[in-house]
Amino acid sequence: MPSLASIAAELGVSRTTVSNAYNHPDQLSAELRERILAAAERAGYSGPDPMARSLRTQRTGAIGVVLTEALSFAFEDRASVDFLAGLSSVPDYSLTLIPAGASVHDAIVDGIVVYSVADSDPQLLDARARGLPLVVCDQPKALDVPFVGIDDYAAARSSAQLLIDAGHTRIGILAKRMFSAPFNGVVGSGGGVGGVGGGVGGVGAAAPGGTEVAAADLDVQRERVQGALDVFAEAGIGPVPVVTRHLNDADSAADGARELLGLFPDLTAVFCTTDSMALGVVAAFGERVVGVGAGVSGAGGAGSGAGGPLSLVGFDGIDEALHRGITTVIQPNRQKGEEAAMLLRSLMERAGESGGASASVDRPVGQPAQIILETEISPGRTVAPPV
Repeated sequence: MPSLASIAAELGVSRTTVSNAYNHPDQLSAELRERILAAAERAGYSGPDPMARSLRTQRTGAIGVVLTEALSFAFEDRASVDFLAGLSSVPDYSLTLIPAGASVHDAIVDGIVVYSVADSDPQLLDARARGLPLVVCDQPKALDVPFVGIDDYAAARSSAQLLIDAGHTRIGILAKRMFSAPFNGVVGSGGGVGGVGGGVGGVGAAAPGGTEVAAADLDVQRERVQGALDVFAEAGIGPVPVVTRHLNDADSAADGARELLGLFPDLTAVFCTTDSMALGVVAAFGERVVGVGAGVSGAGGAGSGAGGPLSLVGFDGIDEALHRGITTVIQPNRQKGEEAAMLLRSLMERAGESGGASASVDRPVGQPAQIILETEISPGRTVAPPV
């Protein structure tokens, strides 16, 4: 039966050279690789057995990525696509995506990146129990494990301040999923608006712990909402209505926009915690959005009530939002993936040097406890003074 050793002996080369023809072709000349592959084909040899190699080296060559959404989300959400593109920069490793509901315990991987889940998420608990090198991105933020993310609270404050500086006093907030349990509707902001609306569509009559912002168990959205609320409160504005949608898709975003402006028709500005939510406002009220539709020059109450122009800010800096001119926070999603990749690789290398012992808590020498990346404001054209 042909084997790597028999092909090496036939050609008078080392076993490593034959292995490199399959696993590291860049290390061989094109002529030598062609000779090896031709000899293997004649002998009926299909290449090294990856299962045998994994057993021998105790490495799989794969990184697990735990997602909080269905698998399709990884290919549809622009921020996630950019993040995964950055994460794929780890040389010699493939990515194994582990969507919501899939088994983390059964994933055959060398290390794990947890991408934006609640601190009580069962997949996060399973990932930590594996004892593999582990990096958390975005959330949760309070765990004693390596972390890569941004300062969501500070970034939200910066964009919320744009609305204050423009002179808005009637502002609403449209947020992506704030609770890990399904909930759609109005979230209390501490100013008495939380009792309006309840849940909609029969989904989640009440979120765990109540429907207050402070009870939200998803750190990123809670911090963005709270950052905006604090800026508004400091300007003497409140209560500020907050509406959330559990699903992060175009229809849910537009539906949330219609609920927010249906319940609070006198709003002159909407602060959105993601660009996907901002695009939902455009989809539902495009003719009213400053810089997108009729905007400042539009008729219909001009800021004094229903039908007036709307200022709009988003968050994430995805291509579509930037193309549409939406004022937004740009976060470096691709760089976030790259930083997570480098951090996880260093942890995996340490684990390999120590014979496979977990490196999920101990930081690599010279690495910070947290990597917090900078954000910036894209001024766009969707913020203007109320008319």
